[in-house]
Amino acid sequence: MEEVILGLRIYSCCNCRCHIAEHDDIISKAFQGRNGRAYLFGKVVNVMTGTKEDRQLMTGLHTVADISCIQCREILGWKYERAYEESQKYKEGKYILEKAKIMKENW
Repeated sequence: MEEVILGLRIYSCCNCRCHIAEHDDIISKAFQGRNGRAYLFGKVVNVMTGTKEDRQLMTGLHTVADISCIQCREILGWKYERAYEESQKYKEGKYILEKAKIMKENW
């Protein structure tokens, strides 16, 4: 039996490789970002949150704020601040990371 000594599987900024999230914090991979597929995370690190704004997304009106890498300022996705439809409330306080903006580390 082979023992894996690698650390946590993480996602990093595609631009500067700053640690952004852990694989275990993915809630869903079935999301759509601005530029293609995106993942919904319960927790991220090393990001700055931008100004809140209302956006009409595929699932209705939401108040969101873009999130960017704290190190290089690359926009990586957004944070759901508020969902106006009851069925979308589970997204509040969660984060979207665009697949094209992150890379896998320690896999």
